[in-house]
Amino acid sequence: MTTVSQLCSLVRSKNAGPFVLTFDLMFTNEDNYARVRRTQPITRALLAEIYQQKEEDIVLVYHDAARAIKASFPRPVYQGELADSDCYGGQQYVPLLSIAVPE
Repeated sequence: MTTVSQLCSLVRSKNAGPFVLTFDLMFTNEDNYARVRRTQPITRALLAEIYQQKEEDIVLVYHDAARAIKASFPRPVYQGELADSDCYGGQQYVPLLSIAVPE
């Protein structure tokens, strides 16, 4: 099984302001990006399930020229609130690493 982490040179998450998390997946080469673009293992429905979000609140964009995928959605807890366990949003990407990518 090939995973997202094996095809990407960078997978990261971060704040896009205090109310939004954003995720970047950048692929090592055109073939890896084309494989993910063709099979589309990363969907709004999957992200909604993983991060317990409403599907309609998720923005998912495939950037062909950059060989990258970007996803954004509202933070479950606003940055800096008492219940915020990841102030910078930098550790939220981990569940994406093990997403299986079909051939």
